[in-house]
Amino acid sequence: MSQEESLARPTEDEYETVTPRFDSRPDGEMDSVGWLMFGLLAVLIIPLLPFIAIVYVLSKAFGYLGAQRGAGE
Repeated sequence: MSQEESLARPTEDEYETVTPRFDSRPDGEMDSVGWLMFGLLAVLIIPLLPFIAIVYVLSKAFGYLGAQRGAGE
């Protein structure tokens, strides 16, 4: 038995397991919960975006001005 043969992946028929095979299915309940959570987060975050943008721009502006002021010393 060569090393290449021992590293080959087994086919589905070659798996030896005592547990039954799991067949996935669509999960509509969890899908609807996920969309509900996304919608609630969007409703909360979208009105806050202008304030988040203002804070971001001010922090960048003060950082730039502080760097300019500190470079002159």
